[in-house]
Amino acid sequence: MSSGFSHIDADGNAVMVDVSGKVDTVRKAIARGIVKVSGKTMDLLLSKALPKGDALNTAKIAGILAAKETHNLIPLCHPLPLSYVDVRFEVKKELNIIEVEAEARTTGRTGVEMEALIAVQIAAATIYDMCKAVQKDIVISDCRLVYKEGGKSGVFSVE
Repeated sequence: MSSGFSHIDADGNAVMVDVSGKVDTVRKAIARGIVKVSGKTMDLLLSKALPKGDALNTAKIAGILAAKETHNLIPLCHPLPLSYVDVRFEVKKELNIIEVEAEARTTGRTGVEMEALIAVQIAAATIYDMCKAVQKDIVISDCRLVYKEGGKSGVFSVE
């Protein structure tokens, strides 16, 4: 007897979804988020003059590492053999924002949405950490899945 929830059994216990019956397909997910900083912080970031060093390079590495560790952070999340992870930034100086985008890919039985979302959030938090010596009120916002493909639900895109 099922509870009607994918991660809860009939007795109300948490369970990992059994994906053993699913077919391997190529999976891809892209997530985005925004980091808003002050003009002063943006200038320091762009000139690589922050006290802690190159924020974007450090954030890229942190985001990639986070994607690889997602199954250790999110209960019941399947460990995935990631075939590709990237974290990219679009700096919009005129708005004092850094758009963080993460892409994750695998060939498997379950999607990589969580890996992309975690990569964005950890990259954004790393930007905060690298900039906090000069600004405490940095805002991290609008983290969301913007694209996914693979599996029986097909393609999802917000654009």
